[in-house]
Amino acid sequence: MTLGGPTTAFLIVDMQNDFVHPGGAYGRAGQSAEAITALIPRHKSVADAMRASGGWAISTQFTLVPGRGGEPLISDHLHRLRPFLTKGDFAPGSWGHALIDDLQPADFTIEKVAYSAFYMSRLEFVLAKAGITTLVIGGIVTNGGVASSLRDAHVRGFHTVLLTDGCAAFSEEAHDATVRSLATVSETMVCAECVHALQAGDRASP
Repeated sequence: MTLGGPTTAFLIVDMQNDFVHPGGAYGRAGQSAEAITALIPRHKSVADAMRASGGWAISTQFTLVPGRGGEPLISDHLHRLRPFLTKGDFAPGSWGHALIDDLQPADFTIEKVAYSAFYMSRLEFVLAKAGITTLVIGGIVTNGGVASSLRDAHVRGFHTVLLTDGCAAFSEEAHDATVRSLATVSETMVCAECVHALQAGDRASP
């Protein structure tokens, strides 16, 4: 199976201003990690190579749907985990909701309301209509949105490539454990290997 070209997409999981930028919701709350910031130049190299190969860049956007008065509709689990999230955070169309500038533009933007980018979203429709069968996956967090989206892609029959240094979590232990688990169902590469494969037109293992 060829890596690159119109059947391949880079699925950029939740690299949004509210997660990553110092002025975003997580940054203002002091919830940041050096490993997450370090993803940006690696992701840019993969996104640039993907586009140059004729492939796609797809951004998933974690979304807090505004309810009455603008207060976000938020799960009890997330509210307990991240009590600082408030009105305007991750709101559709807001600056915080958007993909970070370094990785713009995305060919498709997929709003998601749970860990998996497939859950109650239009992602599967978009992939089918665009003829995409291979997903190169990176983003945040490894043990959350990345893992859930990759496993859902796997059970739907997509070929997946996990970028092991192209995803990150808020703890190194969680990241490492999740990568080991996902390697049982997915091809794995570091970002530099992926860029080389895209540039060279190499083949990824089925």
